[in-house]
Amino acid sequence: MPASGARTARCRLATALARRMVAAPHRVGGQAQFVQAPVPETAAPDDTVLAEALEWIERRLDRPFTVAELARRSGLGERTFLRRFSAATGTTPHRWLTERRLDRAQSLLEEGRLSIEDIAVACGYASAAALRHQFGKLRGTSPSAYRRTFSAG
Repeated sequence: MPASGARTARCRLATALARRMVAAPHRVGGQAQFVQAPVPETAAPDDTVLAEALEWIERRLDRPFTVAELARRSGLGERTFLRRFSAATGTTPHRWLTERRLDRAQSLLEEGRLSIEDIAVACGYASAAALRHQFGKLRGTSPSAYRRTFSAG
């Protein structure tokens, strides 16, 4: 893992640990408790082609992808790519990409420097409304509420 990747991984680990240490097990007023989802294996250790594709995607979360493009980039047919992707990640490319984008949005919200609109664009959403919709649907809160609860500043 490159130095910047190691630093990012350490920051994510520290944030997750801090969140676990300071978050009360029960919150007053019916506010949903944040629970860190377990991080699944992103690729089988012996599937370097897919692991490289996943790393390539994660570095470009701000742009759209198609299965055809990802398969072609990996040197695989679409069906083979989908089969190997599902075997390695336990989910579909769309769901995996959505989760990675939301994870990235959470990190940017925690940093607190960018507007919701800028975060949406940086994470591959067409608008802040699209980010708010996915964030609310899959994280159970709005980006603004998440930022207020978990931002470092």
